[in-house]
Amino acid sequence: MITKSQTELETFWKKLLRTAGALVVLTGLSVIATDISVHAAGNKVGVTKDQMKTLSRGWSVKDKIMGKSVYNENKEKIGTIDDLIVTSDRSLSYAIIGVGGFLGMGKHDVAIPMSQLKANQDGFVLPGATKDALKAMPEYAKS
Repeated sequence: MITKSQTELETFWKKLLRTAGALVVLTGLSVIATDISVHAAGNKVGVTKDQMKTLSRGWSVKDKIMGKSVYNENKEKIGTIDDLIVTSDRSLSYAIIGVGGFLGMGKHDVAIPMSQLKANQDGFVLPGATKDALKAMPEYAKS
């Protein structure tokens, strides 16, 4: 003979198992979805899990490059990285360094190949550079 408490217990376990089963299915779908790129008009959009791992080891332009000071090898501040130029082949080619000026007035922007900059804990080092040498360079002008 089945008592009321046994029926309630069976109902409880059935609901629990259904809920657990639904969670397993949803979790499985979530994992599968992270491996599938979104398709829009036949093109893949987004990144894969492996690409995301690579991204997480990269530099955030906003956090690690933009606004950082540029020094020469004598630890003299010679400018600030104000912009980055990415060429059509998707390579980060040039840093636009603002030299001199005060509150944006009188600042002289120059383009420096990224290969010439060396990262350090304080910002970047541009060996052999001085403020005067950078100010003597042609000014970078956005087209």
